[in-house]
Amino acid sequence: MEVNNDYERYQRARKQVEEIKGFYIHLTVYVLVMAGLIYINLRYSPQYLWFLWTMVSWGIGLLFHAMKVFSWFPFFNKDWEERKIKQYMEEEHKRNKFE
Repeated sequence: MEVNNDYERYQRARKQVEEIKGFYIHLTVYVLVMAGLIYINLRYSPQYLWFLWTMVSWGIGLLFHAMKVFSWFPFFNKDWEERKIKQYMEEEHKRNKFE
């Protein structure tokens, strides 16, 4: 039983590390692409800073990616999921008890 539990913990830790790695790849691509877009924008059409639209839009997506990977969601994390599962199981049990 101990071996299985260790294996499950290892798999969860490995998945978390892969998610963090994916975030850092996303961040690196964001920085490189934004640097290129800023250069193109300032070089060829400095009168209108259109790169800001991409920076903000993609930045919001990057923020949500970080929130998911680093568990910054105050409601939708594993503890919240477990509490909700227990809540629904208890409600189902009470309904079946009164039927």
